[in-house]
Order: sequence, then structure tokens, then C-alpha cells
Amino acid sequence: MKLRSRSKANAKFEMSSMTDLVFLLLIFFMLITTLVVPNVNSLKLLLPSSDTAKPTENLTVSVAIDESKSYFLDGQPVSLGSLERSLGEFVAGHPDPVVILHTANTVPIENVVAVMDIVNRLKVKMVLATDPEK
Repeated sequence: MKLRSRSKANAKFEMSSMTDLVFLLLIFFMLITTLVVPNVNSLKLLLPSSDTAKPTENLTVSVAIDESKSYFLDGQPVSLGSLERSLGEFVAGHPDPVVILHTANTVPIENVVAVMDIVNRLKVKMVLATDPEK
């Protein structure tokens, strides 16, 4: 008489639980990376486009730097030392003022950064005026 064993080993491997785990990990890492990515736009410069530029409804102030490194606030000459005080008085009390910075091509970047630093300390939005592409 031949006896058969009732306990056969099943060699089948189920992958459904493993795929569920992989999808949960994928969703977890996708959510975490949106929180961890550093702010790429830490320097807030709005560069206007000539095709889609719209006039702003906020108070706009023009700051210009010419080739001789002279500073102008709405066409009036001003020194770099008094620019912060004059600009602060000009934009005080207005909601969301915008500073438009006009510079010549030959102006060193140090002068542009000095004005940008003043505007940043005043917590005012700034737009860098550029020539449209030809």
C-alpha cells in the first residue's frame, strides 16, 4: 500500500502585496520631495516680457543708474546713501508698491546689487527693465 503525504509544499509566490508596498513607497517619496526641495526662486526678480506686459495698477517708482554710476529716483538725482530713505518715504503708506530698475549696459553689477539690496530691505517688489528682443 502506497501512502501519500498530504502536505505538499506550494512553490507559488504572490506579488500583489509587494506591488502595493512599492506603490505606497512611491507615493510617500513623491510627497516628501515636494516638501524638501529648496526654494529655487529665492531672488524675486520679475522680468517683463514685451509681448504680454500689462500695466501695473500699483504705485510704480523708477530708479535709474546711468553710465557714470549716478542714481536717479523718478528722474531726480539722488545719492546711493540717501536712496533708501527717499525710496522709503516715497513708497510708505502704499499697498504693494513696485520699483522699476533701469540700468545702462555698462553699469557694474555691484551698483545694481546695491539698489536691489536697498529694495529688498524695504520689502518692496522690484522689476528689472530690459530692452525687448529684436
